Amino acid sequence: MCEEVLPNLFRLKIPLPESPLKYLNSFVIRDPARSLIIDTGLNRKECLDAMRAGLRKLGIDLAKSDLFITHLHADHFGLVAKLATESTNVYFSRPEKELMESWEGFEAMVAYAGRNGFPENELRAALDKHPGAKYGTEWIPELKVLEDGDRIQAGDYDFQCVATPGHTMGHTCLYEPDKKVLVAGDHILIDITPNIQCWSDSQNPLKHYLSSLDKVAGMQVDLVLTGHRRLITNHRGRIEELKKHHAQRLAEVLTILDGRSLTAFEVASRMSWDIRCDHWNDFPVAQRWFATGEAISHIRLLEEEGKIRRKIERELTRFELSS
Repeated sequence: MCEEVLPNLFRLKIPLPESPLKYLNSFVIRDPARSLIIDTGLNRKECLDAMRAGLRKLGIDLAKSDLFITHLHADHFGLVAKLATESTNVYFSRPEKELMESWEGFEAMVAYAGRNGFPENELRAALDKHPGAKYGTEWIPELKVLEDGDRIQAGDYDFQCVATPGHTMGHTCLYEPDKKVLVAGDHILIDITPNIQCWSDSQNPLKHYLSSLDKVAGMQVDLVLTGHRRLITNHRGRIEELKKHHAQRLAEVLTILDGRSLTAFEVASRMSWDIRCDHWNDFPVAQRWFATGEAISHIRLLEEEGKIRRKIERELTRFELSS
């Protein structure tokens, strides 16, 4: 599907087979001199066919186009190598570029998850089937780093880069202040909450995410171009809903830990999740992985605030209330 959202700014719906997200919103600013494509889809035939069909309908010449990628997840980055030409600028944030260049696989995450109570053999099986492993890019073209506040000109659009860490360390939005448009990637979504996971004691992604929400709430925005699902016309209202959701989650974790000493995996098993399963053990392994990463992100924030504390028992990390 290809639709004109604003003058010479189009949305291509790139299908994401077997994903509850259903499709990626790729945005294209058409300009005879130099077009801009924002986010791409997974590195699989269904995505590539849809992308090529949309670009062909718009008359986009890839040799006269650049790419901007909001973040490193495969549904946004995966097709980059199939679309980039010798003349393409591929714009990316520094934290994402450094993470991709230093990537050594999932083993560190598996070990960390194991210390937090997740059965390592189950996680390895889930990661083998993870879309990032199956449908990521075959190679990484040269990436041109853009920092917070840098600008990209495309047609009549003069975008400012807005660093919004949280969903990933280097997640970046694009803001057009004159037209009051925000290209949000996965920072703000309309009817689902962006997944905020943590797999390191040195990170506090939920803290960064909440700060990034406040940063964007202060902007004058009439239309949010989201990475998935429907577009948003009331960004402050949606931001308040997201902040309320995480406040409820934090309170839920404190209630779960009241009088208990639990691993993050055990905390996740007691949290409420919007999934059609009666019991935690019925969750697909991938969903338990997402849930545990979400639980850890809330635990990390509460720990940094001094509301909970950890203790190590037989190589397992457990958490309890501080008082």
